[in-house]
Amino acid sequence: MAAKKHWNELSKRAKTRIVVAGCAQIALQFAALRDLSQRKPQEVNGPKPAWVAASFINFAGPIAYFIWGRKK
Repeated sequence: MAAKKHWNELSKRAKTRIVVAGCAQIALQFAALRDLSQRKPQEVNGPKPAWVAASFINFAGPIAYFIWGRKK
């Protein structure tokens, strides 16, 4: 197993990828939470609090909400 690297040991490319992935995660979560806050409970599949909690699960939660959580 490879030893863990510290931030200052990473290449510029690796640092950029980490920052971009983090920004994408934050943007997805913000969009999901904003959408949830503006929808009525009848417009959401399942309980809204469950989708709020799910939005904190990396990329999977917000993406799952946008695919399965919103009624058409």
